[in-house]
Amino acid sequence: MPGPRDHFNVPLRRVAIGNRDEFSQPGAIKAAVAEFISTLIFVFAGSGAGIAYNSLTGDGPAGLISASIAHAFALFVAVAISANISGGHVNPAVTFGLFVGGHITLFRGILYIIAQLLGSTAASALLIFTTGGMAVPTFGVAGISAWSALVFEIVATFGLVYTVYATAVDPKKGEIGIIAPIAIGLIVGANIFAAGPFTGAAMNPAVVFGPAMVGFSWANHWIYWAGPFVGAGLASVIYEVFFITHTHETLSDY
Repeated sequence: MPGPRDHFNVPLRRVAIGNRDEFSQPGAIKAAVAEFISTLIFVFAGSGAGIAYNSLTGDGPAGLISASIAHAFALFVAVAISANISGGHVNPAVTFGLFVGGHITLFRGILYIIAQLLGSTAASALLIFTTGGMAVPTFGVAGISAWSALVFEIVATFGLVYTVYATAVDPKKGEIGIIAPIAIGLIVGANIFAAGPFTGAAMNPAVVFGPAMVGFSWANHWIYWAGPFVGAGLASVIYEVFFITHTHETLSDY
């Protein structure tokens, strides 16, 4: 007779390290290029909307709406165009959450994260060039403590990665998988409304890294790595333990 533990998964048991040969495998390189392009598109559109709005009218409530809509639409497209190639992570936190759940190897995950950081940096540099030197908006903490900001980023990223698991990773997703890119974009847009005025609602270390790199602004940068990674790890473990039934121990296609 099975015991209580037999009804639950142990995510860390499925973690796969992989090997350095993945850095040179054509499939992995193709996936990394897809992550680079998708992240570039996402950051260029999202940060570009911020530059455009601020240059025309200045910051304000309408700017928050503009940022939310631009990031939601851009992420929807960025995930959709790379989903069949790399899984459409577009975010080191998503990659980390999928690594914790055993859906991507460590080495492939590192390759993805490097591509995502380079894509964000390239997008930020392109924005500076195309706007004639206008500053790319950077992320920062406003009106709250650094620890409150950390919690904001943990909770927001938890919601994002939980949505990724529910709509894109879960083998039982069925037809709902078709709307995964839309759902992922919408949760990011919604979280920007909630946390945007306080932390910028990054939920994505790459989105913060590119503007910080080109603008040399690193204040509270650790929050935007620690928060998303903790939130992603929690979402991954909770969803894997309570909701996913694995029939084998191999990596998924996501």
